[in-house]
Amino acid sequence: MEGFLPSPWWQFWWLVSLPFLALGLYQLRKIVRERREALPLLAVAGAFVFVLSSLKLPSVTGSCSHPTGTGLSAVLFGGFVTSVLALIVLIYQALLLAHGGITTMGANVFSMGVAGPLVAWILYRAGKQVNLNTFVNIFIAAFIADLFTYVVTSFQLALAFPAAEGGLLSSFAAFMAIFALTQVPLAIVEGVIVALTFKYIIDVRPDILVKLDVLTQNTLNRLKEAAA
Repeated sequence: MEGFLPSPWWQFWWLVSLPFLALGLYQLRKIVRERREALPLLAVAGAFVFVLSSLKLPSVTGSCSHPTGTGLSAVLFGGFVTSVLALIVLIYQALLLAHGGITTMGANVFSMGVAGPLVAWILYRAGKQVNLNTFVNIFIAAFIADLFTYVVTSFQLALAFPAAEGGLLSSFAAFMAIFALTQVPLAIVEGVIVALTFKYIIDVRPDILVKLDVLTQNTLNRLKEAAA
């Protein structure tokens, strides 16, 4: 909700999110330049985030529970590109649906567009390494992306509003308990929807997935070389 996070926390989360958004724009440019056939799939992933994350349920005062929709984008394009899609979605929702806000957008981008998708992508890659069933792997990635988003959201709220008794940990536990009532069943449903959607994509255009996987790995290799 606009204005819900006090200073300096809304500024802090904007600053934390900016490096991830910069890396996401870098990867997005490479996809546009080298894999233009993947642009329709990129649009579908963005629309998926928009539709699912717009289905909100009231939760903690000043916040809400909703599917995130980021698991699909995370496994297809990686966590960094997903952060850019999340930013675009959050801007539309803040300006057109009064869902979220500009000052809280940095925190929302980090929890929904950075933390959840990165964990989902890491789990997905790990599952592939051990030859986990593809659709089980997708379900786990999407399920955890949703849940971890709200673990981070609870932490963000606890930092901004520590409990008078028990401080940060007590506040974190209270926010987590409230979110869990709605978020666990939502995460299960989202995991199933993402797995079914992924199955459809594989049936229609399996070649794009192979090309995207190679492109993502090449980009990561270049980033590692630049950091070395």
